[in-house]
Amino acid sequence: MSDLFAAFGVNWKLLLVQAVNFGLLLSALTYFLYKPVLRMIDERREKVAEGVRTAEEADRKLADAKTEGEGIVGDAAREAEGLVATARTRAEEKGAEIVKAAEARANATLKDAQARAEEAKRLALQESSKEIARAAMLAAEKILREKSA
Repeated sequence: MSDLFAAFGVNWKLLLVQAVNFGLLLSALTYFLYKPVLRMIDERREKVAEGVRTAEEADRKLADAKTEGEGIVGDAAREAEGLVATARTRAEEKGAEIVKAAEARANATLKDAQARAEEAKRLALQESSKEIARAAMLAAEKILREKSA
């Protein structure tokens, strides 16, 4: 084999030393460069995976918050509708009470006016009776005077 190396002009001792140097360089680079780089890549991959998990969790929380917000808005809308319905009912009841009170006042005023009219009519009839009685007495007196004269 040394003849083969000599035929090509290769020194086997030098080749052996070069192989040992290459092995040492390969082991040094593996220890000091390759493994740390792989470790950094793995750490970076874990950070990216953690970021993806965090983003997915944030998306899920956002969806939950959006659903909860829509539920709250729906509840508030239903509550507002209930309050509006209650207010309308109260307003209608209050309006009915006001109308009843106004009708009662109008009826009371009408009865009072009718009572006053009846009183005025009675007083007018009474006054008319007195006037008729006076006129009858004057007429009787005049007739008596004419007969006596």
